[in-house]
Amino acid sequence: MSRPRFGRRHVGIRFGSRAVVVIGLFVLVAGGRAVAQQASGRPDLAGGSGASSPASRVPEVPATVTFAKDVAPILQKNCMQCHQSGSIGPMGLTTYEEVRPWARAIRQRVLSGEMPPYRYDRDVGIQQLKDDLRLSDTEVQTIARWVDTGAPLGNRADLPRSPTFPDPNTWAYANEFGPPDLIVRTKPFTLPARGQDVWWRPIVPTGLDEDRCIRAVSVKPSLRGRAAAHHANSEFVVLDEKSGQWVETERVSEYALGKVGEVVPLDACRTLPANSMVRWDVHYYPTGEEIVDDVIEMGIWLYPKDYQRTYKQDLKLYSLLMKGGELEMPPHSTVMTQGFHSFKTPVRIDSFQPHGHFRLVAKTLEIFSPETGKLEMISSISNWTNDWHTSHIYADDAAPLVPKGAVLVVTGYYDNTKENKQNPDPDQWVGLGSRTADEMSHAWIAVTHLDDEGYTKLVAERDARKKAAATTARDRQ
Repeated sequence: MSRPRFGRRHVGIRFGSRAVVVIGLFVLVAGGRAVAQQASGRPDLAGGSGASSPASRVPEVPATVTFAKDVAPILQKNCMQCHQSGSIGPMGLTTYEEVRPWARAIRQRVLSGEMPPYRYDRDVGIQQLKDDLRLSDTEVQTIARWVDTGAPLGNRADLPRSPTFPDPNTWAYANEFGPPDLIVRTKPFTLPARGQDVWWRPIVPTGLDEDRCIRAVSVKPSLRGRAAAHHANSEFVVLDEKSGQWVETERVSEYALGKVGEVVPLDACRTLPANSMVRWDVHYYPTGEEIVDDVIEMGIWLYPKDYQRTYKQDLKLYSLLMKGGELEMPPHSTVMTQGFHSFKTPVRIDSFQPHGHFRLVAKTLEIFSPETGKLEMISSISNWTNDWHTSHIYADDAAPLVPKGAVLVVTGYYDNTKENKQNPDPDQWVGLGSRTADEMSHAWIAVTHLDDEGYTKLVAERDARKKAAATTARDRQ
């Protein structure tokens, strides 16, 4: 079976008593390779930011490119943190001697967008993102030209000063917020060297006796165990006095390899309940080495005690299987699933994190407006990989402001053929499940729940900032 490709599709959907036509940007169609269909316009949701025009970005690459002057600074900024001794990269990239044997492989990976490991399509949807690891077009073309011209060293005197990298055990937001206010650890767990999927679900206390608003959260696996920790979900549970059972109140976080963490916006509160426990759900997969007494840590930064929240934020799982829908992939097949979610109040979408396993190859987030009939692309990841699970956090003035009644449309594309390089066995039937060999169909989305007044206020503030910026730009011309 040939590799599927993306093209336009029309889907008829009924909202209440009204039938509407949703025009999607992507569909799996037999016959070609998976490629992104370019958007014809810019998202115009309140405060949304569209992609910049491809024609407007012409990379300015030096005629002569050397490692010392041009390439080494790019690698220092974007690659060496992981590609150094003792870190997670499979090879070091800290010197010319280390980099030169891998020059062609590096060129291929950066041109394809596989490295640095931040999969997110350009030129479609919102492009203003926090913690965006993608190289600029100029950086990509600089590396490509360097390799194409023989990968010369150049003058060693042009080499930048060797950087000092933080300890890999340093917390993700330590530079911004200092050490965590609270660290919650799993109970120790010993993972055998070989075997099947293993789940570890300890429950541990937070130690806080009052409600607090979370400022940021980051999960940190151990250095030895991070390759084996597929994910580490966590939720707050409190004791229900009537039933005597511990019940979930808030999702804390969802960690998977590649995710840095989450920062709660200044106008929102994700609540850490008083006298709560954290219920962990850690999914391990043996990697050939026994890991003794492994512990996963979660750092939580808190807003001050007198912080007054304006809106509630939560992180939830948004399914792509609606009301009993099933996910089944026959051998050598491709599958598409869609989920639809709406809200009773206006909301702001703060982050979008696709989730899946080996057969998921792409996922998109769109927003449909029943009032206008428009379907706006928000985020598209058309080269998704199970190796890296990234939470795409929208910049403050780019996070979509979604009016009441609008519909989130989350679409997943699956490839169970031999053309999918991630696929361990295209001869297998694959269904929904928690094992690594199974498949999943959801996305983690952080949502701030607004009211009508707050929505109108945020829209007006963004419009004012856009007008001021446009006036400043004109004045500088």
